[in-house]
Amino acid sequence: MKKAVFVFALLLSFALSAQDNYYTTYSFVVEPHNESTVYKLVDDYYSKNKPEGVYVRLFENHFKAEDMKATHSIVFLGTQEAVGNMYAGGGNVNFDLFITKLNQYIKDGAGSAMGKHIAIYGDTNTRYPFQRYYLLDAADTDKFDAEFNKFHSKHNPPGMLVNMGNTIVGQGTGHYNRWVIAAFKDMNSAMGGANQLVSGAALTARQKAWDAYMAAHGGVEVVGSGMRILLGAW
Repeated sequence: MKKAVFVFALLLSFALSAQDNYYTTYSFVVEPHNESTVYKLVDDYYSKNKPEGVYVRLFENHFKAEDMKATHSIVFLGTQEAVGNMYAGGGNVNFDLFITKLNQYIKDGAGSAMGKHIAIYGDTNTRYPFQRYYLLDAADTDKFDAEFNKFHSKHNPPGMLVNMGNTIVGQGTGHYNRWVIAAFKDMNSAMGGANQLVSGAALTARQKAWDAYMAAHGGVEVVGSGMRILLGAW
């Protein structure tokens, strides 16, 4: 399964409702000795030229499957209108120069995608750079969405932001119809996962609700997973 074209926008820490958000993403391969240069080029450009109403994020794909060749991804997220307007600007000399410079330090492209956020739970005013992601093939997406919302609306622990959505185009050859991101403030929390953030009665209730969620979501196959780290946000 080729997941290189996926590397979705996902969880960016924003204040908009999930239902309002669309994303586009571009994945690529950067050799280690060029990573700092690529970051500087992206930072220099988007610090001064951020599209109106659009969040821009640069990620490193830290833990990934062997068949995902992309080392980095840049993602754009906002309302349908804001993201659409970003592509309607016509010619831009500064952007063309930025892309020309950036391409000199990118070894290879690794795909692109567009999609939509469906649900988000947690403190959206806090940044969560360590992001575990899961690619899912849900047998019944309506049932999965309903049970996902039922569980996370009551049992999402403090210190974790969870987001769920889909990819509209640019999926690749592997079949998945939902993705889920669990994002954390630090690597320690990312390693421990959600259950490490709660204890006592809250943990018992969460585990019981999780078992009910697993039994009711209609069937889901995990077809891929990994973790990425937020490098820059504009």
